Amino acid sequence: MNRNGLAAALLLGVATIAFGPVACTKGADESALHSVGTALGIDTAAMDKTVKPGDDFYLYANGSWMKNTQIPDDKSNIGGFTIARDQTEQQLAQLIDTILEGDPAPDSDAGRIKALYASYLDTKAIETAGLEPLKPDFERFNAITDVKSLSRVLGEQVRADVDPLNATNFKTENLFGLFVTQALSGSEVMPYLLQGGLGMPEREYYLATSPKMADLRAKYRTYVSGVFERAGMADPAARAERVIALETKIAQAHATREQSEDFQNSADEWAREDFARKAPGIDWDAFLAAANLGQQKRFAAYHAGAITRLSALVAKEPVESWKDWLVFHQINSHAEVLPERFDSWAFEFYGKALQGTKVQRAREKRALSVVNAYLGDALGKLYVEKYFPPAAKAEIDGMVTEIKGAFARRIEALDWMAPTTKTEAIEKVRTIEVGVGYPTTWKDYTGYNLKPATAYANVVAGEKIRTAQQLAKIGKPMDRREWWMNAQLVNAVNLPVQNALNFPAAILQRPFFDPKADAAFNYGAIGAVIGHEISHSFDNNGAAFDSTGKLRNWWTAKDLSRFDAAGKALAEQYDKYKPFDDLSVNGKLTLGENIADVAGLAAAFDAYRASLKGKQAPVIEGYTGDQRFFIAYAQSWATKMREETLRGRIATDGHAPGMYRALTVRNLDAWYRAFDVQPGEKLYLPPERRVKVW
Repeated sequence: MNRNGLAAALLLGVATIAFGPVACTKGADESALHSVGTALGIDTAAMDKTVKPGDDFYLYANGSWMKNTQIPDDKSNIGGFTIARDQTEQQLAQLIDTILEGDPAPDSDAGRIKALYASYLDTKAIETAGLEPLKPDFERFNAITDVKSLSRVLGEQVRADVDPLNATNFKTENLFGLFVTQALSGSEVMPYLLQGGLGMPEREYYLATSPKMADLRAKYRTYVSGVFERAGMADPAARAERVIALETKIAQAHATREQSEDFQNSADEWAREDFARKAPGIDWDAFLAAANLGQQKRFAAYHAGAITRLSALVAKEPVESWKDWLVFHQINSHAEVLPERFDSWAFEFYGKALQGTKVQRAREKRALSVVNAYLGDALGKLYVEKYFPPAAKAEIDGMVTEIKGAFARRIEALDWMAPTTKTEAIEKVRTIEVGVGYPTTWKDYTGYNLKPATAYANVVAGEKIRTAQQLAKIGKPMDRREWWMNAQLVNAVNLPVQNALNFPAAILQRPFFDPKADAAFNYGAIGAVIGHEISHSFDNNGAAFDSTGKLRNWWTAKDLSRFDAAGKALAEQYDKYKPFDDLSVNGKLTLGENIADVAGLAAAFDAYRASLKGKQAPVIEGYTGDQRFFIAYAQSWATKMREETLRGRIATDGHAPGMYRALTVRNLDAWYRAFDVQPGEKLYLPPERRVKVW
């Protein structure tokens, strides 16, 4: 159970809104997000009106919240999205409590939810079992004697646990990750192979020379050794050295995060016979057969160069090192369904050292995450039936239509874009497939057989069912209405090869959407989310896909040059944001999200103004409609992180931290008018330096 995979959708991706983990405390953070029932929508108690909007708009909108809010001990961060998650979590817990009180059939979705949730909470059974459930896995690893048998086991370990295009989860502890969708060329639905094999978040944690990274490497070495020691294995320190030495070579073989974010240079397709020629080392016949891909003729080699380098390592590095590596990752990736000595030890590194979290989340809450991971649609269907009213779906559908229209009008008004490019762009907007609330077809969990008191086996079976669901898509026409997020997830996503958007039901609540608030609030909050996701179809990566989801250059050279220049200016703007003296936001890494923020906020503002139908918005409690729109946007990005988490986000994440995303407003002329921002104020940009991408 990849701890990173479980949180993939929450931990920011190129096409997602990207919000932090669930967190909630009593006090100012709740008032900032729970002020419901009035047309105002925004929370004035969260603001610091001693700050000039033009000097620091984020603190103007959130300053009191920042001063008065404490990050809970069991959280690495807290922010504007956490209240919605906390509310959703409470609702899901109520649904599961009802299931637990009943006696559902074991082969029903409710029965499966009950069995998985209960087995995760049965810590007595987990302690009694010890490492016995892993014995068959250890025997498989022990039987490895050569490259062929190693290749077979590496193939058996493959899971559908990565997503480079939608949720941008590049992290798997297996040597390779699997993803299934239409090829970037638009040819057919095929399996993608991605790089993997690391226990720390990504390659820079192994290779960067900063003191902070060196300290984390030392703590990781202690952690790996501790895993072997707790497993009762001989020479734990020596085993740890072998694992870390191997992982360092794996990290050196990896593509960088920036390269991973570049779809256009990740579109290699390999025929079955190409693997032996382009990536010698692994016994590919053994590997692919074990991964249930033995009959597959074509593959998307998303990290082509890394696949070649990783394959060479399989043949070059000692078999004993690989066996230690396999044992460590089998334990590590399933630590939370193993005895407490593993679970708590994993938290010491992944929770405390990497994120600065002080105490582990309650097991009941972590159990919810496991159900969401492996029975997400089963639980989501129940959630939608009880908590997502048809009226909310209808209202959001209407807002989506309005914002799509506003985006199309912005394209039409561009004076620098050639007619041919403009026609393609408008067609892409027109044909976006939008899913609001929940999928039209729910996943089928038939065959996912769960048993009481077998948490490890239940989770492994869940991994295999999820992989089988993905493999079943190969060779079939792409389903443009396929969902990649659970309905109960507080997030949203753009799906480039489907030219589609998903807006899960759980995000359609406070602090993003309130049917009692006026249009200014809703367009500034959920409207900006909608605009953001539409705009991902036209960010530095999305703009490379046409309306059918094919990676194709539909731009004139002059238009593309103008677009790239705007992107460069925006990247330079974000490069200047420095939360620490030794660390800046990476404007290039975060460019796709920043383009989507700027273009999405502009489209949402246009749609808001159009919704007024020529009338003036009312002034409510002294705030004009335009002011409420922009304050709602900034309050949705309220963010407070522990230093370890913030450093990790900046080093590895495709999203700028929320406090900087709130400053997107400085690129919109309407913000300057709304707050009378003048030259000399810290956020002021002269008109020619305000980035207008679309």
